[in-house]
Amino acid sequence: MKNIIIFGAPGSGKGTYSDEIVTKYHMGHISTGDVLRAQIKAGTELGKTAQSYIDNGQLLPDELMIDILANAYDQFPAGQGVIFDGFPRTIPQAEALKKMLAERGHDMGMMIELIVGEDVLMQRLLRRAIEQGRADDNEETIKKRFAVYHSQTAPLSDWFAKEGIRHTFSWAELGSKEGMLEAIFKTIDEQA
Repeated sequence: MKNIIIFGAPGSGKGTYSDEIVTKYHMGHISTGDVLRAQIKAGTELGKTAQSYIDNGQLLPDELMIDILANAYDQFPAGQGVIFDGFPRTIPQAEALKKMLAERGHDMGMMIELIVGEDVLMQRLLRRAIEQGRADDNEETIKKRFAVYHSQTAPLSDWFAKEGIRHTFSWAELGSKEGMLEAIFKTIDEQA
C-alpha cells in the first residue's frame, strides 16, 4: 500500500477521513496532533515545548517533528502504508519527509487535499471545542491557525502538484462526508 499524506486547513476533516481510510485499507496512521497531545499529557519536555507553540497558534520546529515522525513511522511494518495526518505543513517539512522516506526506500505515495470553506471550518472547530473540550480551539486561536495555514501551509498544495501526487476533494462540490469518502476511496483504489 502507498503512503498517503492527508492535507487541508484546520477543521477540514483530516482526522475523520484518515480514520475511515485506515479502517478500509488497514494502514498505519500518524497524527501529529495525537502524538503531540500525548506528549503534552505525559508532561514530557517535548510536550512542554510543543504546548508553548500550540498556545500561540504556531508550528513546531521542523527537525523536532521529523524526529518524532521517523520514530513513529519505524514502528509500522514496511509496506503497510501510513497516513500522515497533520504533516507536512511547510515546504521544508515536505522536503524533509521525502528525504526521511527515501532513506528507508519508500516514497510519499499520494496527497489527498481536503478543500473546505473557511466559514464551515470555523463552525466545525468551535463545535469541536465544545464537544471535545479542546482549549486550543477558540475563535482567536483558530484565526491565528488559519493565518499560519494560508501563509505557510497552503503553498504546499502547489509543491505536491509539482511532485505529481496531489489529488483534491472539495466539500462544496461533493457536499457530504459520504460523497467525499466515495471520491477519496475511488482515487486510492485507482492509485494502488
